[in-house]
Amino acid sequence: DVVRAVPPIAAAYDQPFGNASAVPTYYCVSRARSDGIERMLGGDGGDELFGGNDRYAKQIQLARYGRMPRVSRKVLEMLLFGVPGAARIPLFRRARSYVAQAALPMPERYESYNLLQRLGPENVFSAGFLEVVDRDRPLAHLKTVYDDTQANTLINRMLALDIKFTLADNDLPKVTRTCDIAGVDVGFPLLHDSVVDFSATLPADFKLRGTRLRYFFKEALRDFLPEATIAKKKHGFGLPTGVWLRDDPRLHQLAGDALSDLRHRRIFLDGLLDQLMARRLQEHAGYYGTLVWVLMMLEMWFKAHPGVESTSGAAGV
Repeated sequence: DVVRAVPPIAAAYDQPFGNASAVPTYYCVSRARSDGIERMLGGDGGDELFGGNDRYAKQIQLARYGRMPRVSRKVLEMLLFGVPGAARIPLFRRARSYVAQAALPMPERYESYNLLQRLGPENVFSAGFLEVVDRDRPLAHLKTVYDDTQANTLINRMLALDIKFTLADNDLPKVTRTCDIAGVDVGFPLLHDSVVDFSATLPADFKLRGTRLRYFFKEALRDFLPEATIAKKKHGFGLPTGVWLRDDPRLHQLAGDALSDLRHRRIFLDGLLDQLMARRLQEHAGYYGTLVWVLMMLEMWFKAHPGVESTSGAAGV
């Protein structure tokens, strides 16, 4: 199913789109269409309006470090990073990880798990490609939106950032375009103007109460929805793409062929493309599988849009 869905999904977007959850979204709406359903409703926007993502609680916990006295932080950092062998002690290792993340300002801290940032642009992209792009612009764009947000609480600043990037640039294009492919109309009740305006009037601790997500939303519906629905954990449409790319011969071949063709566009280092399929995917499928998927979809998109070329020496810039 995934192998069959990848080419039409990659071709359907007017820019490269690498979110793997587009595949189950596509099959969900396709099954609905085959059952005669012509319009579906999506819950997109609820998390970004009412504080429903786990990362919000995590960032609140990390922000507590910045409120410690500066002297206390310095002493703690000396203990964690200055004592030889501390990294080998599990408790110290976890504390070091916490401090390393907490010390970053927002929104840089949001990007601390970004694989491209961790690998380093010079270890991912060709020198020719890096010469014609501004490698600092993505983070600068995040900072501009974050800093320009008219909010004085961390939760509301995060919500504003996610409305712009996670929702508008990712989730909504994913759903609307896959619905287009399947021939299904889609509506988003939680993004009705009245709901959006109402969410903006809620106090910050109505959205995130301590580490409790969607506090107001759940309390408001407690006498309407079953308790099992209120208490259940969130389940998204994420796929175990890394494991499937590693273990399924057809998907592995599809990705391998795509990455092989991608090298001719001179965007990525040949060594990186070779390592991803030959070694990295085997070592840590969950970690590197997302990058393999994104690069596969990028090449699929290029193939579906042959007119997108550049004279700068790096295709698609």
